[in-house]
Amino acid sequence: MSNKKGISFLFLIIAIILGWTIFKQFDFKNLKFEKPALAVVYLITFIMSVYFLVKNVKKEE
Repeated sequence: MSNKKGISFLFLIIAIILGWTIFKQFDFKNLKFEKPALAVVYLITFIMSVYFLVKNVKKEE
């Protein structure tokens, strides 16, 4: 049994939650984040989770 599907599912959930959080924290009126330092951490983690998702999809092909 392969554990890849569980890991992909985990990264998918992380990406969805962080994407929604980043969207909620962004102020479209002023084009700024409410908490810029926390937004940087969220963005880095979001990008890493999307990278691992894409990497796993390419490996399976």
